[in-house]
Amino acid sequence: QVQLVESGGGLVQAGGSLRLSCAASGRTFSSYVMGWFRQAPGKEREFVAAVRWSGYSTNYADSAKGRFTISRDNAKNTVYLQMNSLKPEDTAVYYCAADSSGTNWPWPEYDYWGQGTQVTVSS
Repeated sequence: QVQLVESGGGLVQAGGSLRLSCAASGRTFSSYVMGWFRQAPGKEREFVAAVRWSGYSTNYADSAKGRFTISRDNAKNTVYLQMNSLKPEDTAVYYCAADSSGTNWPWPEYDYWGQGTQVTVSS
């Protein structure tokens, strides 16, 4: 069983930055593909970014490219999402997800999800 706990959300003004963290349990975290998703009110959950086990292979949604950076620290069982130049349309609940097989790259199949952390960007 894998548990994922997000943190780092909050209220920020447009143009500001936030760094989200996701702490994972599991002895084989370093093999997981990790991803970030978000869901805005009234909208479906959407992909934001993903990172392979090494940290060197990443994927981003077009909306995140150039502004967000996903990274991981396997020694700390933690994945991060650095968000810069935030816009009001980035307001959403952000979820961390894990593909514990680690083999489905570049199309991960996420089997574990966190509870989410709220990000609100004011204009």
